[in-house]
Amino acid sequence: MDLAAFRASLAAAAPPDGASLPLGALWWDAKGDWEKAHIAAQADDSRRGCSVHAYLHRKEGDAANANYWYFRAGRPPHAGTLDEEWQALVAEMLAA
Repeated sequence: MDLAAFRASLAAAAPPDGASLPLGALWWDAKGDWEKAHIAAQADDSRRGCSVHAYLHRKEGDAANANYWYFRAGRPPHAGTLDEEWQALVAEMLAA
């Protein structure tokens, strides 16, 4: 699956079959459901899950919490736009 196909999947009622929890979290985020996105991100304690968790708290406007999760993910806080970070995370998850 590529980014275009992932975006097309947003027309469905649920994330694509086989989507990881972090990728599912990004899917729910794109659907505008921050709570479901957050639940999915919290359920995965891997670096990828922590990266998505950081993005979600950055989007929420909670910089301190986001920075904690960036630290847990082992990456610096993202300096670009939220959309750029979302796209980069989706690409990373799809490549995994």
